[in-house]
Formats: sequence, C-alpha cells, structure tokens
Amino acid sequence: MKTLYIECAMGAAGDMLAAALLAILVIECVAFNMPFWTTLGASTDSAAATNVMGDGLKRGEDGILTVTDPTSAYMEVSADGTSSYVRIEAANTPEGGDVKAANNVFVRADTDSRAGDITSVSTSAPRSLYLKVKPGSSVRLWIEEPVGSRIPFSAVRANVRVPFEFSWLRVSIMAAVALLVALWRPGSALWRIRLNPASVRQRWALVAFLAPLAIYTTVRIVGEFLVSGPLVFPNPHGYTYDFDQYDHVAQSLLNGRVWLDLPVSPELAQAANPHDILVRGQLFESGKTQIFWDYAFYGGHWYSYFGVVPAVLFFLPFRAITSLWTPGGMMLPTSVCILLMMFLFAVFACLLVIRLTHRLCPNASVAATSIVIVMFLLGSNASYLHFRLNFYSVPFAASLMFTTLGLWLWLKATPERHPGRGEHVHVGSWSVAGAQPLSLRYLAAGAACIAANFGCRPTFALSALLCFPIFWPQITSLLQGLKSRSLPPRRALRAPAAVIIPALIVVLPLMAYNVARFGSPLDFGNDYQMTVTDMTRFVQPTANFLPSVGAYLFLPLRFTSEFPFIGMTPIAFREWGYYELMAGGLFATCPLLLLALAAPFLRRRMHRSGYWGLATCSLALAVLLAVFDSHTAGLGWRYICDFGWMMAIAALAPMLYLMHPGGDAIAAGAPDPSERNEPRRDVTKRHPMVLACVRGLVVAVLMASIILAVLACFIPGRDDSLINNNPVLYDTVVAWFRL
Repeated sequence: MKTLYIECAMGAAGDMLAAALLAILVIECVAFNMPFWTTLGASTDSAAATNVMGDGLKRGEDGILTVTDPTSAYMEVSADGTSSYVRIEAANTPEGGDVKAANNVFVRADTDSRAGDITSVSTSAPRSLYLKVKPGSSVRLWIEEPVGSRIPFSAVRANVRVPFEFSWLRVSIMAAVALLVALWRPGSALWRIRLNPASVRQRWALVAFLAPLAIYTTVRIVGEFLVSGPLVFPNPHGYTYDFDQYDHVAQSLLNGRVWLDLPVSPELAQAANPHDILVRGQLFESGKTQIFWDYAFYGGHWYSYFGVVPAVLFFLPFRAITSLWTPGGMMLPTSVCILLMMFLFAVFACLLVIRLTHRLCPNASVAATSIVIVMFLLGSNASYLHFRLNFYSVPFAASLMFTTLGLWLWLKATPERHPGRGEHVHVGSWSVAGAQPLSLRYLAAGAACIAANFGCRPTFALSALLCFPIFWPQITSLLQGLKSRSLPPRRALRAPAAVIIPALIVVLPLMAYNVARFGSPLDFGNDYQMTVTDMTRFVQPTANFLPSVGAYLFLPLRFTSEFPFIGMTPIAFREWGYYELMAGGLFATCPLLLLALAAPFLRRRMHRSGYWGLATCSLALAVLLAVFDSHTAGLGWRYICDFGWMMAIAALAPMLYLMHPGGDAIAAGAPDPSERNEPRRDVTKRHPMVLACVRGLVVAVLMASIILAVLACFIPGRDDSLINNNPVLYDTVVAWFRL
C-alpha cells in the first residue's frame, strides 16, 4: 500500500512537472514571441533606401549621428502597413574618440499624426531596437536626447519581421516562479514535513535554499572587483561627489589619524561659517573651493559621520593585506562589502527565523518556515540594499548583519527542549531557580554583536531592549532570588556582567573615537555634514511629521500601464524637508506584515512559548523608530531598514498561527500535550479546504510581494535607477513586454 502511494505521488509530481514545463514553453514561444507571429506577413520592404533626416541631426564621417537641435532631431521612413514594428539599425561605433556614442538612447516613434511613447533602447540589447508603432503610412523616429549627444543609429526600417527569440533568462525566471509555487502550494509535501533544526537533511536543505544567493553574491563580487574603481566626480563650481567614504576612513586609521586624508581648501577653512548655504554658494562661484558632498566638515578637517565599524572590519584589513604587494594597499569596493554583509545577513536571518519558528510553533512545517523566512527578508527591505550598492547602504547592511546574529546568539543562549530527550543544557551555563539556564558565552557574544550597532547604524542599538522580553523569566527569577536573599550577589551578577562587559568593550572605544573627532562620545558628526542645507541649524518641519510616518507604513502603490507597471508614488509636504521617492510604504510592499498588528491580541496563544513580549516589544520599537526617523531624518526608502525587520518579527507568530492553527508552542519545560494524552484543536483536520485557502492566499500575497520587489528595481525614477546603472539589462527586460 505504501509503495502504491509513493508511486501515485511520484506520478502526480511528474504530471505537474510536465504541465509546468509545457506552460512555460507556451508562454515563452507564443506569448513573448507574439511580435514574431504577428509579423510573419510583413513585406520587409522599405520605400526609401535611406531615411529622411531632420535638420536637428548631423551624421559625421564615422557614421555616428550628432544631435544639433532636439526640436528637429528625427529620422523618417515610409511604411506600407504590413508590420506594426520598426527596427533601428545600429551603426558601428569606432573605438577611441573624444566623445563616446551613447549606448542607451531615448526615442519616440510617431506614425503620421499619431504620437508614440518615449522609450529607451540600447544598441547592446538587440531586441530593444524593435519598436511597436501604430498603423500609418510613415514612421518618424524622434531622438529624445540633448544637444551634442552622439547617437549610434544608421537607419530606421519599417515593414520588418521580428525574429523569433528563445530567452533562457526568461525561462529561468518562469521556472523559478513555478518552483516556488510548486513548493508552497497547499498540497505540497513540504506542508507535511515538520521543521526539525537538528535534522541533517533539513540543514542541507537550508544550504540549498541559500545556494542561489551565494552564487549570485560570488558572481557579483567578482564582477565588481573587475569593473570597480574610485568613485570620485569633481565639479569646479559645485560639490565633489566622492562615494569612497569608508575606504578614506580606513586609510586615515592606517595613517594614525581620525580625520580623513582629503584636501581642505584654504577658502573653506577660513570661512566664518562654512556650513552656511550662502557662504558655500559664494565659494563655489570662485571655482577654487572643493567641497565634498555629504562629508562632515569640522575644525578644519573632513570626517565621515557614518559608523566606523564596517571600515575597521572590512576596508582596513583589505588595505592592510593588499599593501603587502601594492604600496599603500588597494581599495575594497563598497559594493563588495555590501554584497558580503547582505549574504551574511541572509544566513543569520534564516537561523534566527528558524529558531523563533521552532519555539513559537513546534509543529510548524518546512513550507511555513520557508515562507516566514522570505517574509522576513522582504520586510527588512533587503531588496533595496541589494539594489543600491553605494556607501549609504553600508551602515544598514552592517547593522542588519550584526543584529540578526546577536539575536540568534541570545536565543541560542537558552536551551531547547527536545521531545523525549529533555533539555539540552549548554556547557558553562548560568542558572537561577525558576528559570531556564543561560549560556554565558552565547549571551556575551550576542551582546557584543548588538553593541556593534553603535558603530554602524546607531538606531539599531535599540534592539538591545529586546533582551528584556527574551530573558524575562531569568530577570524576574534573579530579582526574586536577590529579594529573598536565596541567590548570592556574586552569582546573580554573572549573567548581567556577561551582557554589560562585552557591550562596553565594543562601545567605549567607539565613544572615544567620537570624542577624538567631535569632543563628545555621542556626537557622530551628523550636524556637520555638507548637504543642500545648513545641518547645524536645520530641523525637520513639524508639519511633515505625520505624513512621513504615514508614508513609511501606508504609502500606496502607483500602478502604470507599461513595464514595470509600478512607479514612484509622489508625496507632497507642506514644508521643505528631506524625502526620497518610494514605490510604496512597508505595508503596501509587504502586506503580510500587517499581521504584526495582531500580535498584541495573541497573548493567550503565545503564553506557552513566552514570546508574546518579544512580538509586542518588536512592534512597539518598530513604530517608535518609524516615528523617530520621520522626526529626525525625514522620509527615505532606505530608512525602512531601521524598523522593517522588527515589524517582521512581530508578524512572525500571527503568520505561523494562521498557517498552522493547531500548532501551539510547547511551554518551556512542560511536556508535549500529546504526551499527556490531551486533545489538540486542529483546524487542519476539521476544515482542510478552509486551511488550504488560507495557505494559498498567504502564498499568493507573498509571491506578489516578491514580484513587486523585482519590478521595483526597474522603476526609472528611483535613486541609482537601473536605466542609468545598467541600461543594457534594463532595455533587455523592458523589450520583453513591448508586445
């Protein structure tokens, strides 16, 4: 019977696999190749051997067009209506030259009196050179570029046949989506496999889960080492943009200085108030003053107001090691550091969520665990940091890495209860009557990691408050022992000392570093940064406070009719203040985090696990940090990293209980209800269709959030937009949807 069941299951899996492959092939060969099928009858003849060019274009001897007047920069060709596509023919771009031809060009294809849409094409993305046009007897291709732009176009052709294209990248993406749906669908076998962190197979499954990210990280790091260089962009009458802040900090520390080895203009050093925006404007007019954008200027020296810990851990050792064969050492690309830290964050986040899941819901399935892991990664705003690989992302990536590692170590400090085997007690543990013993080494290591946030992104240091709900049983037992005098003070202080001493070892040198720079242990130099205003006087407008908080959490999505089908959602403030356009608020981009709002009402449900305090405290801190960022920093997409992960921790338990209604956690030290022969209410058995619908809805919402995070990378108006940083990839993908 068992063999028959296995054979039936394998047969069903094979049928599903065949159906998925067939669907992918149909979508690839038919849907994405509709331009090929609809242009089979095209005449392929163009009425003109050469195009009619407007007076705003001039072709040079090298065959490259130059825009002389954008109001008449067009190429025109006759059409016979047999094809709804035109093809731009790329010109051979000669090597060298003073001015390079543009690789990415904005164009607009009009037919007769019908205007087309402005779109981007790239000569390195052949499919993007095919443009869909409305029916007409002629096509006029407008070059939407400024005067002096060199355009590598030789001609535009109408009546063309679009070639058939089989894209392995598209197929791989569809296969990945199909795989996730197959693994997470309510009938998947993963819902019947109970999470067991001690299982060797499940540990290897976690490795397989992280393998694609590891491969991606490795490939990106190798690529960044090959192409990265100094990111310095001087401007004689404006700011100098130097994005190698952390490497400058590393060099200064190697040279025994706390200030940066950046040139200081005498005019700037002698200015009465160099932070005054009018004074800076006057200095710019002379063309001799060099002012570095977003660096701190104080006491005649340049500083970085970003935390020093990433520079000490990554940039400084890289400089020191490479100096063995290169005088002065080599620069570690900032993007490499971010990619490495984000991978480590993903590893520690998985370990943290798995440990929380196992304690909150011991009967949780592997499917539910993987779903909450992905929700946590999305809620933490990790996709933004993976996309924007400049120095602004370094402190967030570092703090996410340290915080998840620290919390995992703290949770690991308390022993786990294994059914049938009792509790696993760590060697060198500290115990007090009435509470579980604690491992002092894990306690100390976690405290050191949490304290490191002080030198990365200080707002993450508030995560130290989570030690109270995590260790509340030990804290209350300790206080009771001291009150009743049954616990000697020396023994009672061992656990607090294991937290405080490592934290001080980390924090005190960082405070001394601040004192050496700005004279105060809590002054990081934020008020001395050179940006668009005088930060020594600027205060975020009170009128912008509530709209900023609302935008962080509830800013709605803005849908568009063209790829990527979403855009930046505009927001208007009554007064000027810093803000960065975003695709949507935290709950709009990851709706499953709304479940965090249910955490305070699940006290009875979470009583057995003892993690109601952790969930509610995380929710409270998340809201507090959203309020703090709105009050002090304004509105920034990257600032969601401060509190998004906390909101995800608060949403963890409600989401697990939604997917496993009967999977109550087992109380610490209490026997499993099954061992007491007590019935467990299980909605799975009573209402399987309802539970399947709930799980299906959760999977659908999570898949939508994943797709949204990918599409957000292609929004043209965002900071460091893909259309500027990687136009070939952008134009290649956009062309897929130009049907």
